Amino acid sequence: MNEEYKSFELWTDTKVLSDIENWQKWLSFERRLSDNTAESYLLDLKDCSVTDFRAFLVEQTNQKISRSSLARHLSTLRNFFRYLNKNHILENTAITAIRSARPPKTLPKPLSGEDALTLLKTAKTLQKDKWQGLRDVALLTLLYGCGLRISEALNLDIHDIPENGDAFTITGKGNKQRLVPLLPLVVRTIKAYLKERPEELDNPALFVGARGNRLDPGVVQRQIRHLRRHLGLSETVTPHALRHSFATHLLSAGSDLRSVQELLGHQSLSATQRYTEIDREHLERVYASAHPRAKK
Repeated sequence: MNEEYKSFELWTDTKVLSDIENWQKWLSFERRLSDNTAESYLLDLKDCSVTDFRAFLVEQTNQKISRSSLARHLSTLRNFFRYLNKNHILENTAITAIRSARPPKTLPKPLSGEDALTLLKTAKTLQKDKWQGLRDVALLTLLYGCGLRISEALNLDIHDIPENGDAFTITGKGNKQRLVPLLPLVVRTIKAYLKERPEELDNPALFVGARGNRLDPGVVQRQIRHLRRHLGLSETVTPHALRHSFATHLLSAGSDLRSVQELLGHQSLSATQRYTEIDREHLERVYASAHPRAKK
């Protein structure tokens, strides 16, 4: 182990802990230091371990260890020291002074328009029961056509979808409500599904499972995995990727960022900017058509 890690080893040595206690007593009784000063000396000693932990993380970073792995390593260290403390082997809270490196925020890649439509058309073919296939088509069409979160879609009840209307209300995060346009295609797929849904599945939930309970998100995720394997699509194709595709395709078609923000239910515009991908060509088209000096 590197020289800079020596004290890290020492902190797990109970003999050294005894020596530290004796040292603190010596400071108090032999040196006649005040309790506060003696305590400060002990804190200074403990602070050395903070440096060692940080040196450990720095070395891991230099070895190109990912942020998620670093966070896991630090979590392991914290767990280990909690164990030592709980069993009265070692108390060293210095590890709590180290902040975990936040893993970089990643977003699902959008599907192409063609892949999105193929996914919707194929969904009904992978279920044995016709009504379940139509259910999957209706759900995925709703996610892609309205940009809903999977939780928002699965929390819908039948009465939430108007029979004759061009918009409906969604309750999102923080119970915040937003008005979302209801595309005719979405309405058609939902009606086709409800027409075939067994009557004995008496549940107000819009989307239900085989036993009549509200559909579980795990079932949807599993079905998406089957679909992407069947179609040879990337593993980045998830239910949330359909929401991401909804936003990206709107922006590529010329929708303004503020409108997309409202459709997604984001509180801040910056959240929408991180969430969506605007290709360079689209930006150039907007610039060329809108800026007064672009043509010059």
